[in-house]
Amino acid sequence: MIVVMNRSPVAPGFGETFEERFRNRAGLIDQEPGFIRNEILRPLKSDYYIVKTYWRSREDFERWTNSDSFRQAHANRPPAEMFTGPNVLEIHEVIQQTDRLVTTVHDVDRP
Repeated sequence: MIVVMNRSPVAPGFGETFEERFRNRAGLIDQEPGFIRNEILRPLKSDYYIVKTYWRSREDFERWTNSDSFRQAHANRPPAEMFTGPNVLEIHEVIQQTDRLVTTVHDVDRP
């Protein structure tokens, strides 16, 4: 399994807009072969949101990035002023995993 993380430096005042874009996403990735799950992490002490996707293999992820679904999902680009710098894409192979979660949370409201 691999984890793809996109670190997005969201400008002050754009956090809610950034989150809303994900709440209203088309969900095209959810049906892709090899896709496992998607997580959006809100920063507590920085301006970097983390968008994580989990894939069965790197080949599955790369197939997604070359698909029509990928192009459709990324067609409505956010305004440049939403970000304070470039996104950073990281790809990691999972070498160990422990879980205790019993339920999955799809969308968590602000405290």
